[in-house]
Order: sequence, then C-alpha cells, then structure tokens
Amino acid sequence: MTKPPRKPSKPLLGNADAPLRSQPRRRRDPAQSQLLLDPMPARIDPCLALLKPRPPKGRQWAFEVKWDGYRLAVHIEPKGVRILTSGGHDWTDRFPAIATQAKRLPVSTAILDGEAVVFDELGRSDFGKLQQSLGGRGGKRTSWESVCMVFDLLYLDGHDLTETEFTARRHLLEGIVPPGGEEAIRLSEEIEADGDKLFRIACEHGLEGIIAKDRNSTYRSGRGGEWLKIKCIQSDSFAIVGYQRSSSAFGNIGALLLGARKGDELVYVGSVRTGFKADEAMELRAAMDKRKVTAPAVRYTGHRKNLVWIKPKLIAEIEYRAWTHDGKLRHPSYKGLRDEQDNAAIYEIDG
Repeated sequence: MTKPPRKPSKPLLGNADAPLRSQPRRRRDPAQSQLLLDPMPARIDPCLALLKPRPPKGRQWAFEVKWDGYRLAVHIEPKGVRILTSGGHDWTDRFPAIATQAKRLPVSTAILDGEAVVFDELGRSDFGKLQQSLGGRGGKRTSWESVCMVFDLLYLDGHDLTETEFTARRHLLEGIVPPGGEEAIRLSEEIEADGDKLFRIACEHGLEGIIAKDRNSTYRSGRGGEWLKIKCIQSDSFAIVGYQRSSSAFGNIGALLLGARKGDELVYVGSVRTGFKADEAMELRAAMDKRKVTAPAVRYTGHRKNLVWIKPKLIAEIEYRAWTHDGKLRHPSYKGLRDEQDNAAIYEIDG
C-alpha cells in the first residue's frame, strides 16, 4: 500500500498561508548545541536591486521605501561588532551609535543587511546630510546621527539564512528588530500597498523611490532581479555654461558644466558626464564652440582643467536623483538640448 505524500515541512514559516507579521513568535534558544552550525562568513557580497521603470505586479512582491544612504552589513560576533561597507571596508568606527545598538540586540551572532541614513526635518533620508555627518566625500568623521535601516537578515545564531526564502528571513528579522523602533538600528518596514500607488505616493513625498522584493527568493549577491528598484527620477532644464575637454570622450566632451537661476543671476549646480551619444555629442560640441567666451557666466571655484566657457544660451534637459547639501545635482544624466522654440525655462533655485 502506497503511503500518502508527506506535507512539506517549513519550520521557519509555520503555516504558509497565515500572515507572517501577525504570527506569535516563540523565544529562540541560541544554546541549541545539538544543531549543526554554519560557519559565519567574513563577508557576503550584497544583493543589489535591478532598476525598473514601473513597480511589478503580483502578490509575490513585497514593497519597502528605498533609502538614500550607504549600504552596510552589520556583523555581530562574540568578539564584537563589525560594520562593513558594500565594498568590504570596515567602517565600524565611523558609525559608533549603530555599533553600540548592535551589541544590545538579542542575538549571539548575526549579519544584518541595511542602509545607513541621516534623516531630514521631514523624516526623509538625505544623502547630503549623511555625507556632511561623515565629513564629506573622503572625510574621516564619525557619524553619531546615522541610523541603520535594516531590511534583511543573512545569518543568525550559527545558521546561514541566505538559502532561506525572503519571507522567512524577514519574519526572523522582525523578532530581532521590532517595527516602530527609534534606536540607531531600525526596521525598514514592509508596506502593504499596491506598487503603483505606493510609488506615486513616494514620489509625491520627495522620497528616492521604492524597492520591490520577491517574497520567495533566496539571497543572491549581485543584481539578479530578485530585488527591483523604482526611482523617482527628477528632470529639469539647466543652462550649459561650459564644458571640460577630454580626448577620450564623445565629441571631446568630458563633462558639461551646468547653471541654474537664483534671483537675477546664474549659479553653478554641478556637471554631467553621462548620457551622451556619439552623434549628439558632435553636434553639441559644434554648437558650444560657436558660443565661446573668456569668462564664465557663473562663479566657479572648482579645480578642473581644460575648461571652455560659453554663453549660457544652450539649455539641456537633465535627469537627476536629488540635490547635494552644497547645491549640486546628484547623479545627473544628459537627456538632450531643448529647442529654442520650446522656450524652456531654466531651473530656478528658491531663495
């Protein structure tokens, strides 16, 4: 007589049909010596989100806010806490509040995956404020105000969780970092909402975007598509005030120097190096060379070489993610010149 098939065992999930966040949790016993233990990895390359223009559809996708900061892995070990950047650099000393809070978590060993952020007055992650707290790019300051928004759990009390599905990892993570905390380590909460609606609300509130994660996926390093990012890209028109010559770039344009209006004057708002196509770059270079001047239309205090200044008559459409604390465009990309007939208004800076 054939035995009936045995139901699959999911000890981490319990009832797979029940909502995970509402299940009561039993206290873990880290001293379960009878269980085989996995060696704790010295480092795990992070799972990266793949950029998509729109949120995915389907119940298998979980949504979170996209945080604008530095990706961190927090290693909690018997000998202490290590905080590693996505590139593997040890930044424990630069985030003392996060390290201190990690020592208080109810675990013996763990690896938390998260993002170090600094919030602005409206509660949004602000990359410029984070950079300031660390002393700027290349700075060496410690950031006491940084908060680690944790969104994944890769290792826990002797057990490697990278081959466990995302819902189970989140379930265990919520038992360690409960929702609603105000400490230096906080849970990046899952938001129960339609992806399109959540994305629209995120953009309306000035957030960087949202992240979608496949609930059934394991943790894979690299950009495999298990995690998706949908960004609130901003786009505006800026005056081209000059360019940097480069023999290795399309049209010999190494970068465009951009200006925006502030009252009755133009101010320098940074440069753009990406987005040029070969044929567009040649035409753009020809148009700029017809408008050369000896003095810049903006006050420029940088140290670039091989600069050519032009009359600010050409207007470029630029996509970007945000503004830095010192008034420069963050991650700009060139999208093309605006037609003169379009009468495009140059971006105006308030104040």
